[in-house]
Amino acid sequence: MANSEIHPILLVDDDPSLLRLLTLRLESEGYQVRTADGAQAALNLLSTETFSAVLSDLRMPGQDGLSLFDEISRRHPGLPVIIMTAHGSIPEAVTATQRGVVGFLTKPLNHEDLRRTLYDAIQQAHVPQQGEWRKEIISRSRVMEDLLEQTYRIAQRDVSVLISGASGTGKELLARAIHNASPRADKPFVAINCGALPEHLLESELFGHAKGAFTGAVSEYQGLFRAADGGTLFLDEIGDMPQSLQVKLLRVLQERQVRSVGSSRNVAVDVRVLSATHRHLPDEMADGSFREDLYYRLNVVNLNLPSLRERAEDIPLLVRYVLQQSAERYQIDVTRFSDDAMQLLVTAAWPGNVRQLVNVVEQCAALTQSPVINAALVEQALLEDRSIWPTLSDARDQFERRYLIRVLQMTDGQVTRAAELAGRNRTDLYKLLKKHGLSASDVVVAKEKHA
Repeated sequence: MANSEIHPILLVDDDPSLLRLLTLRLESEGYQVRTADGAQAALNLLSTETFSAVLSDLRMPGQDGLSLFDEISRRHPGLPVIIMTAHGSIPEAVTATQRGVVGFLTKPLNHEDLRRTLYDAIQQAHVPQQGEWRKEIISRSRVMEDLLEQTYRIAQRDVSVLISGASGTGKELLARAIHNASPRADKPFVAINCGALPEHLLESELFGHAKGAFTGAVSEYQGLFRAADGGTLFLDEIGDMPQSLQVKLLRVLQERQVRSVGSSRNVAVDVRVLSATHRHLPDEMADGSFREDLYYRLNVVNLNLPSLRERAEDIPLLVRYVLQQSAERYQIDVTRFSDDAMQLLVTAAWPGNVRQLVNVVEQCAALTQSPVINAALVEQALLEDRSIWPTLSDARDQFERRYLIRVLQMTDGQVTRAAELAGRNRTDLYKLLKKHGLSASDVVVAKEKHA
């Protein structure tokens, strides 16, 4: 059980002599050891350093070992925790393992038990940092690395995953990473944007159609569920799916069978469904536009992709990667951004997230006259980037929000009158205002300030 890789271990105990003894033992096994004399000191270290496992005492002044484990699970999902105690009992061990603790050791510690438990915990939890499964996701930020660790473990379990996050954050890339890291990796990965097609076409694309099912159906089409059989189907912008299709999708997920449009025959399918949305689906459920039962079917596990601003330390890495790809693809003699140009990129707002960054870098690469891209070119690209075209759902939301503001301004915040002009009832209008984070009074105040 020798370590071919050096794993950092965090030891947590209020007994200095035990910390010294365990440090000597584990360092002799090839581990790199850091120590903390309590839960808060451990959490401080975890916020700045990465560990392969935590070995913590159960009984400590203030926060005990199980409370520390709960906090670690919340902040660092998947990090294995082993609890040790001089007060070991069966009920405590059962409670600890039910909550997800990977090992429970009693003091005085048996060296072989400690060695085996720690080794097993690390092997089970170890996530490959590189490799085919995540090769398209460029990152070194802590927030993304934590997410990718969680992603890898979830990929091993055949559960439905809902990926949330703003437009341009890379939801399809994460879905592909889940597929690549899963036991289904050698089977098809099929993706579709549910907001990009009219209802009747989306139904046919997903579930297939029989020959003659409708005008233009000159031959049978199996549909994407059957095309993805054995593999993964990714439903992007699931929040845009019409309710009539939500019912049919729910039935397929429940029965694991699909029926083509115009057919009376059910066909069994074995498909893992991943979905994504930039919408806040609980709000969509509240106003009745998204089915609650479907939401819980799709959202067995939720992964939330951070915005680019939340992972700003990844920006230089992404910029260099995209620049290199652009230079190779277009045979351009460009090597890097100047220091002040890179500073502009790092501090930009990036409302379009990674998608916008890729567009800006490619534009700079295409326009530069020098191997080193200067700040002026970056400023121009940031100001004039017209390559970011909003999705249909984004454009619809933007128009809807502007419309609501305008109609409230026209009626001086009178919701009843605004609802009449919009052809909606008051309840519907209030739901729309809530969806867009607007209030009649705020709109009127803003109008008066700019009058």
